[in-house]
Amino acid sequence: MLGPAHSAATYRIPARCRVEWQHARDRSPEIFPDLVFRQLFDAASSTYTYLLGDAGTRQAVIVDTVFEQHPRDHALVRELDLALVAVVDTHCHADHVTGAWLMQQTTGCRIGVSRRYQPPVEGADLTLDHGDRIAFGGRHLEVRATPGHTEGCLTLVLDDRSMAFTGDALLIRGAGRSDFQHGSARTLYRSITREIFSLPDACLVFPAHDYSGRTVSSVAEEKTHNPRIGGAADERDFVEFMENLNLPHPKQIDVALPANLRSGRPEDGKVPRPADWGPVRQTYAGLLEIEPEWVAEHLPQVHVLDVRQPQEMQESLGRIAGAQLVPLNELKARLGEIPKDRPVVAVCHAGMRSGQATVILRGGGLTRCANMRGGMLLWSQLGLPTERRSGGS
Repeated sequence: MLGPAHSAATYRIPARCRVEWQHARDRSPEIFPDLVFRQLFDAASSTYTYLLGDAGTRQAVIVDTVFEQHPRDHALVRELDLALVAVVDTHCHADHVTGAWLMQQTTGCRIGVSRRYQPPVEGADLTLDHGDRIAFGGRHLEVRATPGHTEGCLTLVLDDRSMAFTGDALLIRGAGRSDFQHGSARTLYRSITREIFSLPDACLVFPAHDYSGRTVSSVAEEKTHNPRIGGAADERDFVEFMENLNLPHPKQIDVALPANLRSGRPEDGKVPRPADWGPVRQTYAGLLEIEPEWVAEHLPQVHVLDVRQPQEMQESLGRIAGAQLVPLNELKARLGEIPKDRPVVAVCHAGMRSGQATVILRGGGLTRCANMRGGMLLWSQLGLPTERRSGGS
């Protein structure tokens, strides 16, 4: 059983906003009662990442992350107010680099992977095998060893057996190749039939990959319709099918495998940052943002761009001293007026219009920019200095 959760990275939310967020979170509909569940997709590798959280305690696990998608995944964990307990790989992937090490660095969670890999995966501090449980709040994932694609493949089954995360063992209308990484078609047949097809027919099957846009299947579907192992197929049928796939060598294997054997840690051991000029972070919407307090402390080092309308300058929120006023509806035509010698921080009333301003700035080649989170509303709530002035630059 996994031990106490590590706290997720947090940021300060004003009291009023915090109450509104709590109400919104409590009203947020979830497909599965008492469970926060999200399925995420990486188009480059056709990889699915799964986030599961206990709706009551907010403890969570994330399964099969992708290195390049870490900013997205971490933002979702943060925005859903989840405390990540573990990041788990169903196997040592050959087609992409895992984001496990990055997630551990940013949230303090544990890294889970099969203990059957030899030598052991570097950095993994939650080694797993058949019968183990990964607890998150009042929920858990049951670990089932399903080798065959690789020797360390795991299937993770939700406690009520309503979902199974099958990695590359069982795919939707397919099964993972078994011609490398100590794979075995015979072993894979036994893993699928004994450990996955023994689950309830209604159990949903969520694989690590799909290359045709399919998102979910069920045990009943795959037992009936899977062309490799379903219907009346026996072990001989499956093995001969798998041994004649004639698939090309995975394109990323020479990069992915060495990196994944160290949990995705880069060779330089550094966490990639979205910006080199300040503590910028990416939101789940894909926007880059920065905190008002940091902006207030570094005003001489940044250029503040206010994209509100001129009449808003006389309202109670005021403006930041030295800010350049360029209304959002004029920004694209006036990009040439924006200085390029300093990073640009876009601001507006609540941080919405200024988010779109950063999209326009980037489209115009001003890539060193970020949205100030919360806009002038949060700036004012934090008691940061403002001035009143008529419209103009």
